[in-house]
Amino acid sequence: MVQIKFGTSGWRGIIADDFTFNNLRAVSQAIAEYVIRVDEGRYGMIVGHDSRFMGDAFAREAAAVLAGNGVKALVSDNEVPTPTISWAIISGKAGGAVNITASHNPAHYSGVKYSSKWGGPALPEATEWIANRANEIVTAGTVRLVTEAQARDAGLWEDVNLAEDYLEGLKKKIDFSVIEQSGAGAAYDPLFSTGRGYLDRILTEHQIPVTVIHNTKDPLFGGGPPDPSEYRLQELSRIVKETSEIVVGLATDGDADRFGILDADGSFVEPNYIIALLLDYLITRKGYRGGAARSVATTHLVDAVAKYHGVECFETPVGFKYIGEYIAADKIVGGGEESAGFSIFGHVPEKDGIIACLLTFEMVCREKKTIRQLLDDLYAKVGAYRTRRENLTLTEELSKAFASKVASSPAAFSGIPVTGTVTIDGTKYLLEDGSWILFRKSGTEPVVRIYGESSDDGKLDRLMKSGKEFITTL
Repeated sequence: MVQIKFGTSGWRGIIADDFTFNNLRAVSQAIAEYVIRVDEGRYGMIVGHDSRFMGDAFAREAAAVLAGNGVKALVSDNEVPTPTISWAIISGKAGGAVNITASHNPAHYSGVKYSSKWGGPALPEATEWIANRANEIVTAGTVRLVTEAQARDAGLWEDVNLAEDYLEGLKKKIDFSVIEQSGAGAAYDPLFSTGRGYLDRILTEHQIPVTVIHNTKDPLFGGGPPDPSEYRLQELSRIVKETSEIVVGLATDGDADRFGILDADGSFVEPNYIIALLLDYLITRKGYRGGAARSVATTHLVDAVAKYHGVECFETPVGFKYIGEYIAADKIVGGGEESAGFSIFGHVPEKDGIIACLLTFEMVCREKKTIRQLLDDLYAKVGAYRTRRENLTLTEELSKAFASKVASSPAAFSGIPVTGTVTIDGTKYLLEDGSWILFRKSGTEPVVRIYGESSDDGKLDRLMKSGKEFITTL
């Protein structure tokens, strides 16, 4: 029997295997019971979905369960980005959301993201209660649901369009005049998913040249995952290289909460560097005031930017919900995580790939420099940082030995003394020269993720090699 479990960003499963109508009904029932329990159900719940197979049908089934429990379902009239849903929540339109999405995962996956009334991803105490209750319902529980017609007759079903308010909100945060006056253009790849009709539309409405590819609906996402990573953006890269007017390549993932950025030469820019550049830009050029936040696995270039500007930097566990709490509390100008998540003050407490792309475009146009040049300028101010992530598959023997491996601190990595340990999520060793290495074991696979950072590529190569040897030596 499938065990329903929420990860860092919702419950995900393979369609027709563990993600079934039966399990979806159980999760929806548990969410309905939870929002009633915490008195958020009376505000109604947004129900949305991404571009995946059966997304609309799954969303309508979730809405039918909410309505069956007396919770009004505000059902998106089209596929919708996760940050758009978050904007609707914090704008007072609902007490939360059920979003049918598996984000950047391959096409054979679907999932459920539950967002709370504060607009961000539900915190662990909520998702643990929901998962436990959903598993009880699957085993021996009751799901209460009604037909769409019954829900409409009872005033518990309303079709909503969420795009307009979200796009209006973006217009107040992006200086489109800077982009227009530069005369520059962009190329955009929504990867056949929910970003299309959002990022490209708002640029077109401001008469900004944008070349769009993969802007039709395809539940198979062109044969690969809707993940804006380097290997999925080769066609976008070619277009950027071949068109002199295009100064940046932009991409978003399946539910548009993650971003992908290409420089003017078509080269892929690691999300870590974009996060640090944008934080510096928000403070230096847009006059934002406040701290910064990053996950434990994200570059310390963020810390260096914060220190340079005399503001606090908060370190969080992996999962944007923890950064979102700082945004919701107005404590930071922005925050990000290395897996291409970013948002800013006054915006959603949720990852937003669309605003990250637009801010990057604005930054490049205002500064009239490539991203590489901007990164060199930042390094000149705060020092250089090189960061990397690799996955290491473990044998059964190594997997069993992992916990004891990280239970005590080694003296050094690649000859550099260890000066501290951070254990808020995984085990992170801080080194004397400012380098660091982090080990996080997957909860679902025999894999350990190794994150490392140092001041140059040579040091980083040696650090990552030392980290692998540390894990694989019995």
